Amino acid sequence: MAYVATRGGERAIEQAERLYRAQTGEIGADRVREIEAALPALVDRVMGEASLYAPDLAALALAQAGGDLYEALLLLRAWRTTQPRLQIAEVAEPDQGFTHRRISAAFKDIPGGQILGPTLDYSHRLLATEVLEGTPFRPDPVEPAERRAPPRHTALADWQKAQGLVADRPRRPVDREDIPDLTREPLLFPAKRAHTLQSLARAETGGTLALGYSAMRGYGSAHPTVNELRLSEVEVTVRHPNGTPFSAGRVKTSQAEVVTTKGKDGLRLGFCATLGWNEVKVISGATLDLNSPGAPANSPVNEEFFLYHTEPVESSGFCIHFKLPHYVTFQSALDSLRGAKAEKRSAERDEAARQPETTS
Repeated sequence: MAYVATRGGERAIEQAERLYRAQTGEIGADRVREIEAALPALVDRVMGEASLYAPDLAALALAQAGGDLYEALLLLRAWRTTQPRLQIAEVAEPDQGFTHRRISAAFKDIPGGQILGPTLDYSHRLLATEVLEGTPFRPDPVEPAERRAPPRHTALADWQKAQGLVADRPRRPVDREDIPDLTREPLLFPAKRAHTLQSLARAETGGTLALGYSAMRGYGSAHPTVNELRLSEVEVTVRHPNGTPFSAGRVKTSQAEVVTTKGKDGLRLGFCATLGWNEVKVISGATLDLNSPGAPANSPVNEEFFLYHTEPVESSGFCIHFKLPHYVTFQSALDSLRGAKAEKRSAERDEAARQPETTS
């Protein structure tokens, strides 16, 4: 009943959408390609949170939404649900990806060395205001490396296991057909490990950062150190109908492993990975993964709390729906408030009438 009043304004609603579209203007393939080329970090974030690796579609969603991130996610997730699932890819091991960036804050010298890769971590934050005056900003060319880093690197945790720093638990083979899919089944608690990692992979970056930061500031049980941060391109290997595996292309992936020394049988690790390159998300997500075991129910690092509250489409949709008409329910609440006030005034008059008159 709260939304009945919107019927009377169908033309106004239509014109409101046209007004919004007028701000973005005509959208063509050139604009989509420009967004994809100029804003790779934003495109990667949209792909990760929409759980769909498609740079051109993510750029199109951003163009169509006028840069509204949550609207772009809704567009891309809605489109994703209309597509058939043709294949399930083979398991991609971390050491099989083509490494672009790999660093560790826990160890100075790691097997294969620190690879800084593409980053602004060490740059001066200076705004190039000369661009507004007509002088283009042209980045300096990349100089050839003195020695080439190997394209693939084993996981740092494997090196730590060999040194007895991390408990080396046997890995059980997993049938890829048995891996649960969060997009097709509900999230239940206690969550399956696969569901936890899938939820973190497509969690809202800002929400993950806020809750991960709360863990870092003391609401968690362990302060993290980045054990390994890796940006890479991973082969998507699928099987031909005749059974032959082949590569369907590469996708950009981010993964972070954080560590604490507060483990019972060695170092304790937290992990997070996502599509695209998004370092803030995976470090924050790995921090939540590290701190969630044993967290109290009212803690921001409790698994049920952070998995629910970092789901971008559900949380933004619930927040935004408050601006839709709620006339009936709000007026009902006002009627109750007015009634309570009237009863209070009536009771005060009755009390005053019962008081005996006094004479001076």
